[in-house]
This record gives sequence, structure tokens and C-alpha cells, in this order.
Amino acid sequence: MNAVPQATGFERGLAYLDRVRSLAPHPDLIDFVHDPGIRTPVCIWVGAHIDAVNGQLYQCLSACQDCFHPWQRPSVQILAAPLAQCFGIDGVCNLHIRPITILVDVGRVLPQDWLALVVHEYAHAYLGVPGHHADFGRILTHLCLALDLPSPSAFSPDDPRWRAFPPYRSLPDSLLFWSGGAPHSPSPLD
Repeated sequence: MNAVPQATGFERGLAYLDRVRSLAPHPDLIDFVHDPGIRTPVCIWVGAHIDAVNGQLYQCLSACQDCFHPWQRPSVQILAAPLAQCFGIDGVCNLHIRPITILVDVGRVLPQDWLALVVHEYAHAYLGVPGHHADFGRILTHLCLALDLPSPSAFSPDDPRWRAFPPYRSLPDSLLFWSGGAPHSPSPLD
């Protein structure tokens, strides 16, 4: 009997990132795959560490889901992905697929702040609509109170504070994390 060869870390990472690109609202959100100088170290790191990272994100998602009755919970999945710098976002929620998919660039946010970013994206997923409006504020406030995070004031819909609420610290170079070079890589779970 011939054994099936295991995929290398690079192949595993590239397959994962290809899958994530297909789940993104726009495939260019994951754009580094076109640059061979960046692609190789990122794919190798992802191939070796993505299960642990996604496990931590799943715990954050579960905490959000636990804030609601089972029949109120949307069907949501969450995955880590290096998002293109040009979009200027740390996370995104694809409301047009099922399950709703939350993509989080964990390289842009310190691990202790991952929950805050997930809470923000989960509020969008819960409502199933984009935007920072009164219903979004209501759901976000509920999540923040339940998870012991700072709760929002009565922000107006056009208030720029909604963009990163609950507060979290963004890091300037996510690819440093994704290639194993950031202080909180390779394992944010240590």
C-alpha cells in the first residue's frame, strides 16, 4: 500500500489562503499571493500555524455566540487571513455567503485584542447587514456588556469611532506576523 504524501507547509498554507480568498467579499482582499517574495514565507507560516490561530478565533466567536439564545445565533464561521493593506481594514464580514464568514487579520491586532475585533465583526454578522446604525449599536452594546468590554456611547451613525469599536490596538505591518517575524508570532496562544 502506498502512503499518500503529506502536503508541505507551503502547499498547505497556499491551499488555505486560496480557500480564504474564495470566501472574501472580494478576492483582492488577500493580495500578497501574487508576490513570490512574500508568498513563500507567509504560506509556510500559515501551513504550520493556522489551526492554532483559527482555534483561538473560534473561541472568540463562541463567546459572541454564547451571548444569544441558540435560536438567535446566525450561522457564522471565522478565519484568520492576511488582508491587503490598501483596504485599511483589520476584519471583514462577508454577509453574502452561508455560513456568514468573518475574516480577521490577526497580524494587525495584538492577540489580547482579538476578541474586540471579533465582537465588532460579529455584530455585523448577527444583523446580516453592513453599516454602523442604531441596530448595530444595540447589538454591539449587548455584546460588549456581556463580554466585559467597554461599551459604546451613543455614537451617531457617521461617527468614525465605530470603525474600531470596541477599542483595540492596530499594528502597522501584518505581514511581519504572517511570515513569523512579529514578536507575537508564531504562536499567539503561548
